[in-house]
Amino acid sequence: MNESEQFKDGLRESLKQIVHLVDKHKLVAGLVHKQIMQKHDLVETLVQKQHLAELKNIISRLNVDEMACVIEEIPSEYKLLVWEQVQSERGDDILERVSDEIREMLVGAGRYQGNKVMLNAFELLDGKLRQIQVIQRDDLDNLKPIWVDLVGSNEDIRDWVGEHYQLELPNPNELTDLETSARFYVEDNGEIYLISDFLLDMDDAPRNVPVAFILHQDILFSLRQEELPVFRLQRLRGRTQPGYVSDAKDVLLSLYSADTEYSADALEDVYAGLEAVSKEVLNSNMTDANAAKTLADIAAEEDLNGRIRRNVLDTRRAVSFLMRGKLLSEEQQENARQILRDIESLDGHTSFLFGKINFLMDATVGFININQNKIIKIFSVASVALLPPTLIASIYGMNFKGWFPEINWQYGYIYALVLMAVSVVIPFYYFRRKGWLN
Repeated sequence: MNESEQFKDGLRESLKQIVHLVDKHKLVAGLVHKQIMQKHDLVETLVQKQHLAELKNIISRLNVDEMACVIEEIPSEYKLLVWEQVQSERGDDILERVSDEIREMLVGAGRYQGNKVMLNAFELLDGKLRQIQVIQRDDLDNLKPIWVDLVGSNEDIRDWVGEHYQLELPNPNELTDLETSARFYVEDNGEIYLISDFLLDMDDAPRNVPVAFILHQDILFSLRQEELPVFRLQRLRGRTQPGYVSDAKDVLLSLYSADTEYSADALEDVYAGLEAVSKEVLNSNMTDANAAKTLADIAAEEDLNGRIRRNVLDTRRAVSFLMRGKLLSEEQQENARQILRDIESLDGHTSFLFGKINFLMDATVGFININQNKIIKIFSVASVALLPPTLIASIYGMNFKGWFPEINWQYGYIYALVLMAVSVVIPFYYFRRKGWLN
């Protein structure tokens, strides 16, 4: 048996083990989740950790090429779970070996943070971006980058990068303090500054992350505090697709274009979330507890939709600034116009979603009001039904003689109780015939 056949046999065996383990993990986790038992969360966590530890052990034995083949071959619903178990230091190498569709799915999921490097420089080599990790100042001496990317950089790094390229790099922590009118401008020496918001659609807390762009001497400088899926995706595209970018402005436009795509994907998530909420709202047996959860889900989707709208609005302003300033070539102008057309199409979706959110919110509040009305109705009926017996009890409680000879009767007390019971039955009978108790 040659090496190729051995590789295929080993890969098939690893793939079989991984699929079997993921099946087992999902099956057992589902069964535990449905059981009613003490310390339910603890049991579920232990089961998940056990299977994930076995999965990580198998994945750690595979090299980069084998792992890329596994990611390609496993069912789509298993890819993210398996991908989450990959060590972060191998992530970029694996992503370069998978198809574009799978790469964008894994990166766009927002779970992979990539290698935590503060500073990367990108040179153009044979039509592709070549990524160079910059550790110290001397690493920049022999580079001719078209893009310098700083993530979570400290003041010292910003200072020596700025000194090397003779420009001033802003502090990303202070970007949110800028007025809207000061976010896009051109310095006297020709430096172009743009401060834009990029969407980070995390499951727990989606947010807009400010990013500073500086175009200086045909180099794009980008500064931000957090890693973003859009930037990871563009780095991978530029490194794997020849001719994807040709200069710094192409890199900038490609980032804005990818941000628009990312916003569109996030809108699809909002659609899916609201569809699930709609099923809950249209359920005729909605309780107050369900309504409270539904309101929380609607509020979360509304927050994400608002952030998407703000994000695309900011992107539109940035692209429009580049076009108005005649800072782009003819081909880049056409690319910019396409970005604006894509953003225009997203506006209609966000407006539609706001309308859907308002409808679901009103419907949910309506169900809450109906449930409250039912409670109030019970108290109202009880109050009306108890008025006649209360009146009778009050009259007979006066204990005076004259008009009521039954006070001295042997069965007068029983007579009063029967009269009170009849006074309760008659209103209920009347209300039911009128349909007011339905």
